[in-house]
Amino acid sequence: MRRTLKTLSPCLVAFLLMLTVAFAGNAQELQKKLEGLKGISGIEKLESDHYAEKYLVRITQPVDHKNPAAGTFTQRVIVAHVGFDRPTILVTEGYGAAYALNPRYQEELSKLLDANMVFVEYRYFLESTPTPCNWEYLTAENSAYDLHNVNQTFRELYTGKWVSTGISKGGQTTCLYRAWFPDDVDFSVPYVAPLNRGVEDGRHDPFLRKDRTVKKYYLTIVDGVIKDRQKIEAFQIEILKHKDEIVPMLEKFCKDKKLEFRIPIAEVLDYCVLEYPFALWQWGTPTSVIPPLTSDAKTLFYHLVDISGPDYFAENQPNISFFVQAARELGYYGYDTKPFRKYLTIDSSRGYLNRIMLPKELVDKVEYRPELYHKVYDFLRDNDPKMIFIYGEVDPWSATRVPIFKGKVNEQVYIQPGGSHRARIGNMPEDMKEKILTQINKWLAE
Repeated sequence: MRRTLKTLSPCLVAFLLMLTVAFAGNAQELQKKLEGLKGISGIEKLESDHYAEKYLVRITQPVDHKNPAAGTFTQRVIVAHVGFDRPTILVTEGYGAAYALNPRYQEELSKLLDANMVFVEYRYFLESTPTPCNWEYLTAENSAYDLHNVNQTFRELYTGKWVSTGISKGGQTTCLYRAWFPDDVDFSVPYVAPLNRGVEDGRHDPFLRKDRTVKKYYLTIVDGVIKDRQKIEAFQIEILKHKDEIVPMLEKFCKDKKLEFRIPIAEVLDYCVLEYPFALWQWGTPTSVIPPLTSDAKTLFYHLVDISGPDYFAENQPNISFFVQAARELGYYGYDTKPFRKYLTIDSSRGYLNRIMLPKELVDKVEYRPELYHKVYDFLRDNDPKMIFIYGEVDPWSATRVPIFKGKVNEQVYIQPGGSHRARIGNMPEDMKEKILTQINKWLAE
């Protein structure tokens, strides 16, 4: 039976009213504290299924932290509140923050540790893009200073332990942030974070050429074990053999999706084929989903674009800022064209990132600078920061994972067996998960 206030005892009603007033007061207190922080504007309350309170705020940042005359922009920050007495997770997102606005979103460490979350959208992505969009100021160093400013600002609210974390490019950001500001947080947990040393690093190709026999669910059984790499390569060649049939399919597919390219559609197909093994392994897709080579061209085509779609090579895509940074300082990967040369339209894939994936105004104007790689590498070599690195065994980005230096006590690297770019603490084997959580709780208690 549904009970109303009229059917409840007067004492209980009074108690409930007191709780309501108390919660409202706490909410108002947090909002007032946010309003009182320097550089904060545009506070918007968000719904959340997991946090007591959640707000979208905007913080004013210098476009260039070393040149105030360059102006300012507003950066989106999402604050999810558990309690002022709880640790705070600083999420160093490498891309846009739109997904974190969802009421169902809960960051893993924040959940595991019952911690507050301060989630920072990366500069030059979505609503954190300066106007005008001057690419000169999109640097790892400026992003580190952005995070430092966020950290110093919100420390006025959250005075307990701080933990930085991020996934993929966000994991890279966690590393570079520690390199510039090693004492801003108590420890860090980067997920699947590469440390590339070139635009076409060179370590991904040997990684992808290895036969994947790590787990039975990554193997295909046909008259015995057919090694994964052989099966993948055979599929790539079969696509290229059917180029005359598949190119018109791709052209219509791209037209329907309103995708535009600066290269001919036949070359787009080449790059989709070259990207295929990286994309397959990155997300841990089992090779059992690869259609038989006897399949019709339509079946082959739709499997290809499902794994390695042409939108990745299109102009004006939302992650173009990532490609600018990859070309300039974060590094990237190249393609192994040797097995496919007689089938490819392109003569070489060398320099493809700069040639087809940068904004038009930056083509042939961006040179890779290795200083960022050396800064992070030297920081890890010369120090022993409290950092737990999470990687997936079959994730191609693991080819350029951080080095493990001898004699380090705090630096710890965990590789999920058979894991992909989706490797997280929660899907680690139980013994690994226990070790990670034990270490984290030890650091929190110090």
